[in-house]
Amino acid sequence: MNTKIYECMKEVFETNTPFSNFLGVKVLLDDAQNPYLRLDMQPHCIGNYMQSILHGGVISSLLDIMGAIVAVEGVISRMADEPKENIMKKFEKLGTIDMRVDYLRPGRGTFFIATGEAMRTGNKVSVVRTKLKNNENTLIAAGTGTYMVG
Repeated sequence: MNTKIYECMKEVFETNTPFSNFLGVKVLLDDAQNPYLRLDMQPHCIGNYMQSILHGGVISSLLDIMGAIVAVEGVISRMADEPKENIMKKFEKLGTIDMRVDYLRPGRGTFFIATGEAMRTGNKVSVVRTKLKNNENTLIAAGTGTYMVG
């Protein structure tokens, strides 16, 4: 992934989005330069305090944020040579149309990783599949989302 595009993603999804910032979401790149999210378990993310597990709303939020990143990446990846202002403009049209989450296991872990892949990206809409795993690489939840990208 182009450095400029990665920096734009970090700025939008990690720094400028208040809810992502509140959760403590970090936008990172794997060895193949694919974006992913990391969230360290924190007290404000716990849903069931007796079991100390991740709140279902936090799980769905991570999958939604990851879906949005993958969706917009399909559009802005072609803009590597354009000015940052043009790339940032593309984020204005981004929005979740529909999302489904399958909660597979309780959200136990010290940190969580969200990944995703585009199933189809068009000029206006992108469909994305996402996964959330814990620090032991256990699949916690999976999601499918449809995003407005243009």
